[in-house]
Amino acid sequence: MQNSMILIIDDDKNICQILEDYLKYEGFETEIAYTGKEGLKKIEEENPNLIILDIMLPEMDGWEVCQQLRPESDIPILMLSAKTKDTDKITGLELGADDYVTKPFSPKEVVSRVKAILRRVKADKEKVADNILNFSQLVINKKHRTVKVNGENISLTPKEFSLLLALASSPRQVFSRESLLNKVWGYDYFGDIRTVDTHIKSLRNKLHKPAQDYIRTVWGVGYKFEVKND
Repeated sequence: MQNSMILIIDDDKNICQILEDYLKYEGFETEIAYTGKEGLKKIEEENPNLIILDIMLPEMDGWEVCQQLRPESDIPILMLSAKTKDTDKITGLELGADDYVTKPFSPKEVVSRVKAILRRVKADKEKVADNILNFSQLVINKKHRTVKVNGENISLTPKEFSLLLALASSPRQVFSRESLLNKVWGYDYFGDIRTVDTHIKSLRNKLHKPAQDYIRTVWGVGYKFEVKND
C-alpha cells in the first residue's frame, strides 16, 4: 500500500494537517482540498487511491461529491462527519461510501480503516483478475462465461466455452482428444471422440480471425492454445 495516494477533502485545516501527518508517517502520499468543488477537481487531476471525505463542506457538501463521483468512478471513499445518526451513516453508504467515521475520531483509527479499505480493494481486484484470461484480441471471463474478440461479444455454446477455457487455461500445453473429451464432456461420455474436432471447428468459426489462430492443431495428437507475442 506504500505510495498509495490519499485525497483528504475537509474544510477544517487542523483535521487535514493531523490526518496528513499520520498518513505520511505510514508511507502514504497525500493531497488536500478544502471544498467539495476543489475536491472533485483534484480527483480528476490526481486520481487518488482513496478519498477521505467530510460531509459538511462549503460550496458542495460530501453527499453531492459522492453523488457526482460514483456514476463514473469506484475510488473508495471514507466519509467523516459530526453527524452521528444511523440514518446519516446509511445515507453515506447508500450514496457509495465504503466506510463512515464520526467526529471526533482517533487519527490512528482513520489510518487503520484506510489500510483496511485498500486491502479489501486490492483483494477484490485480484479476484476479478483471476477470473479474466486476456490474450490481446481474445478476452475470456471465467466467472460470467463470456468471450470477447476485439471487444465484440461472441456467443458460444456451453461446451464450446468449456473447450476454449480448457485450452486457454494452459497455454502451449498439448491436449489429446481423449484428455479434452474427459475435461469437457466427462469420463462417463461414450460418444464419438471426433466430437472434439467438430466443436473445435465450430469454435474457430465463431472466434474468426485473428482470435481463431490461437487454437492450433497438433497433428497426430490433438490441440493446443498458442499464445501470440503481440
